Amino acid sequence: MKRRSLLAAGLAVPLTALDRFDDALALLPAPADAPTPARLRGQYWAARTLFNRGAHADLVGALPDLLATAEACATDGVAAGYARLAACYDLATETLAKVGRYSASRITADRSNTYARLSGDPLAGAASARVFSIVLRHQDRAATAQRVTLHAAAQVEATGLTTPAQAATFAQMLCTVAYAAAEAGDRDRALEMIRDAERAAALLPEPAAGPQPFDVTPASVTLYRVGVLWSLGDAGAAVHAGRNLRAAQFPTAERRGRLHSDLARAYWRWGKPEQTAQALLAAHRAAPSEVRDRPSIRAIVTDLAQRHPRTSGVRELVAAARLRPVS
Repeated sequence: MKRRSLLAAGLAVPLTALDRFDDALALLPAPADAPTPARLRGQYWAARTLFNRGAHADLVGALPDLLATAEACATDGVAAGYARLAACYDLATETLAKVGRYSASRITADRSNTYARLSGDPLAGAASARVFSIVLRHQDRAATAQRVTLHAAAQVEATGLTTPAQAATFAQMLCTVAYAAAEAGDRDRALEMIRDAERAAALLPEPAAGPQPFDVTPASVTLYRVGVLWSLGDAGAAVHAGRNLRAAQFPTAERRGRLHSDLARAYWRWGKPEQTAQALLAAHRAAPSEVRDRPSIRAIVTDLAQRHPRTSGVRELVAAARLRPVS
């Protein structure tokens, strides 16, 4: 059983759809309907709902018209239009990075960064920096991701954090800086930033007061701590940090799936194949795309199938991930 053929089988997002999106980045189509801010808001939240459900194939298909509408609505040069356009490119970047389309995600991240700067909105800049850091880390440029996110966090902090949206964005950026620092091997900065994020999250209203750019809670910050410790190589500490997290603490299927897949990564690094398989099965139950679409998670499933084919849960996991059966 070849690892590459396992990874290629059963992808939930057809390559033809991804290729069509690449073509749209080269030349955006005309919007399907008259571009208005109201239509753009509706499209954006429909697309965000698809992301939260893990419906990546449908989302990739919807992104070209979303971006076309957002571009058309930003032609008047109004700052808010640029901020909305940046947010749409952020969603595209996060989606493309999730499914492993990193070259295209770099293009959308660069566009978001440009439009966020044009908007002059530090919250738009922070959101752009967050998704840009995801792309940079996948390009093995974690040190650059750390600098980008630190700068964005400082810009948000300079607002004075006088509104709930500013405070929530700052807490999120502390989490993002912590993870980027961990990926860059800056252990002291990573642990300092995640502690600061925990303190900032504890001060946020619960539930959030009105619409927020980020849904930051103590539980979501703890999940970042799991990722930070995993990245630093402390797999056992990562599992311990997440021991009290529960799916009910996370509002979307995507986040619930991420809870289990992050724990699975820690179990795998800790050398516990059965717990890894069970955590990935839980991730699949919460959000099938978390297992089927993410290259790094599919790679773990493949390694489990090759190295531990008789471990409890592995055959079921291979079938769930739509990989080729274990021989």
